[in-house]
Amino acid sequence: MEKLQFLYQLKLIPSLLDQANWTEKENSIVQQHFEVLQNLQEEGRLLLAGRTLNLDPIGIVILEVDTEEEAIELMHNDPAVKEGIMEAQLFPYRVALYKK
Repeated sequence: MEKLQFLYQLKLIPSLLDQANWTEKENSIVQQHFEVLQNLQEEGRLLLAGRTLNLDPIGIVILEVDTEEEAIELMHNDPAVKEGIMEAQLFPYRVALYKK
């Protein structure tokens, strides 16, 4: 069966746009978020993850999975989403070109 690709977009909750509002708790959640993404990469389910560098950053995660339900589950179990510091939205996606 051909793998499906999905992109989920992440946005910080508004109160965390000000770095002064960050605590050790938020930093720990982001570290867990990064570790989960690293594990997905090792499993072959993550194609790309990153974020913009502006004052209102947007993160993107591109997954390659078997089903939409799997993508939804991965997005909802992302520690940043699960712990409520980021909001996420899922989109069907298809990578057309990439740098080798």
